Amino acid sequence: MSMTPADTALHATPAVASPAPGDDGVLRASDGRPLLAAVVNEHQARAAAGITLALGAVAFVYANFDKVFWPIRSVSSFFAVDFLLRVTLGLDRSPSGMLAGWMARRLTPEWVSARPKRFAWTLGLAMSSAMAVITNLRIHGWLPRSICLICLVLMWLEAVLSLCLGCELYGFMVRRGWRPVDEAYELCVGGACDLGQLTAPDRTA
Repeated sequence: MSMTPADTALHATPAVASPAPGDDGVLRASDGRPLLAAVVNEHQARAAAGITLALGAVAFVYANFDKVFWPIRSVSSFFAVDFLLRVTLGLDRSPSGMLAGWMARRLTPEWVSARPKRFAWTLGLAMSSAMAVITNLRIHGWLPRSICLICLVLMWLEAVLSLCLGCELYGFMVRRGWRPVDEAYELCVGGACDLGQLTAPDRTA
């Protein structure tokens, strides 16, 4: 017997809100496949990446060209808190996620699996926390500049090209067997969750 929406809600992690079921009561992807685990709205995630990209770019310009460092210190600290909220409570509970949800409210949701996104946000949390510590310790130079540029590139790729490199890395780790295959890993933009020759475990009850 296939999992019902109620079963999905039980299996979903509390950090991501589940979408509303379709007419048949089953949560489905855009290609019609039933969704068995927690999901994230890709449009909202991309909008959130765009918001953080804009803030980060402005702060970087001030720090790199005008040698005004309080914006980069403030933005790095904000990013660390924002990514922490994404990882622990979900995109809908973070400041950028709430604004992004409002921006994407008129778009038809495009659901993707939550676990690869949460893995990518964890990487963002690590880098933004490092930046917050480095910049607030008044450390300047190539180290914070390099971390900031990497973050800006990653955010640009997701916001503009819908390319989540953290999700791609997660998919690579699953295909290599470094992370277990489970029902939380099933649907990603661009085929990042394609398991190739791997066979996902039986997800029927």
